Amino acid sequence: MKRYVIIFFLYVFSVAYSQNKKPNIVIIISDDHAYQAISAYNKNHRYIDTPNIDRLAEGGMIFHKSYVNNSICGPSRASLLTGKMSHKNGYKDNENSSYNSNQQQFVNLLQENGYQTAWIGKYHLGYDPKGFDFYKILIGQGYYYNPDFIERGKGKIREEGYVANLVEDAAEKWLDERDAEKPFCLVIGHKNTHRTWMPDLQDIGAFDKAKFSIPETFYDDYRSRKAAALQEMSIAKDMRMGYDLKMLGDDFRVDNNFKRMNEEQLKAFENYYKPIQKKLEKSKLKGEKLAEWKYKRYMNDYLSTAVSLDRNIGRTLDYLEKNGLDENTIVIYTSDQGFYLGEHGWFDKRWMYEESYRTPLLIKYPKIVPAKSSSNSFVMNIDIAPTLLELADVKIPRDIQGVSMLPILKNPNAETQNELYYHYYENGEHAVSPHFGVNNKRYKLIRYYKRVENWELFDLEKDPQEMDNIFNAPKYQEVKKEMMKLLKKEIQEYEDFDALNVLFEDQEFKKYSK
Repeated sequence: MKRYVIIFFLYVFSVAYSQNKKPNIVIIISDDHAYQAISAYNKNHRYIDTPNIDRLAEGGMIFHKSYVNNSICGPSRASLLTGKMSHKNGYKDNENSSYNSNQQQFVNLLQENGYQTAWIGKYHLGYDPKGFDFYKILIGQGYYYNPDFIERGKGKIREEGYVANLVEDAAEKWLDERDAEKPFCLVIGHKNTHRTWMPDLQDIGAFDKAKFSIPETFYDDYRSRKAAALQEMSIAKDMRMGYDLKMLGDDFRVDNNFKRMNEEQLKAFENYYKPIQKKLEKSKLKGEKLAEWKYKRYMNDYLSTAVSLDRNIGRTLDYLEKNGLDENTIVIYTSDQGFYLGEHGWFDKRWMYEESYRTPLLIKYPKIVPAKSSSNSFVMNIDIAPTLLELADVKIPRDIQGVSMLPILKNPNAETQNELYYHYYENGEHAVSPHFGVNNKRYKLIRYYKRVENWELFDLEKDPQEMDNIFNAPKYQEVKKEMMKLLKKEIQEYEDFDALNVLFEDQEFKKYSK
């Protein structure tokens, strides 16, 4: 009898321990992966099937109003790690900023509370990550084929293979070798689907038979948007035939992406792309026909890199399930920002317009998050850090600017914020003017500066594609006044003093803020 009592209490203790056990965390962050290129977001108009990312939507929550604070690679990752806006964490752009990895990050706080931490794959915040027991990071942007990594304790290593597969291999190896008695936080940083969109060998030409209709806004004339008219990210004008679309003639090794390839890899690309180039040369396409040909080639390559991304996300999910980790692991999938798939005639990101400002976010955590749930509540990338700290029962520092999403994870209709603030700083590549702005559920107000001095206001209900700048429309003057007040409030709350200085010198703002 005594023996059964002991067994019973051991069972009760083990159940209680498992229920109170700190959750494991896996964050999968891709690069430039548009929500438009995820089938869970586009059930009625799919570019692509992404069955493994969709598994997260089936088993957890999909967010339809998830945004970034600064739509560019490095700054987005810095905000994810710190839970702070770019002006607070110090990493504003990829051209002039350097990331201080000694600052407070959510991973350091997890470490202090017993977590093992690792970052594997694209990091893009320098070469000295802090807060990680282990790291194996790509150098800079990384290469799709035979990339170089910097591994903690080993230095620079070149590995042969395709980058998404190598990153996943390294992630699984770390999971195999970790201390199974401790909770873990693993960040898997994929290069896919970043420019120059080089598919895995098995995925080359995966969308050859697909029919891509050009987006409704492909021939946008930017009539009411001064900054948009000056950009250099047009598929028609700025997408390069060689660098981007692999129309490299007889010698593919003129491009650094191909110089590092082995013979099998190089041959596969040459056998596929050279006939396409010969056919193009015979067709002598010009004008709109050439622009639409470039769009279709771009979509083929971009989506083909998304196939390998999704496949390797499936490998991560399979690993967690096979090793009994899925029930107590928070799995987050997101991208560092959105991306243009021909909308407004563009590729790339940067703008506060919806396609680049909005980013995919899916979260699975069976203990809390209802399966097949969907939220239209506002969330931002800076909200991930405080959410994970709260779920790990770690005190959230007062200087973190993000807001925990836990109320939304428990109830998808909960609201944690009613407006969002954005600030993009870079004033170089693609000629996108620095700008900051605010939006609520109905309106979006943007102030451009430096390259272009201009305002934009959009009625998102009537104009979801943001084609008509109504800033000077007479019937929206009261809306303009209210949105300017809201912008000032957000700037002050986030303590973005550079933006505040721009605002206080602006004549329009002075007129409407009286």
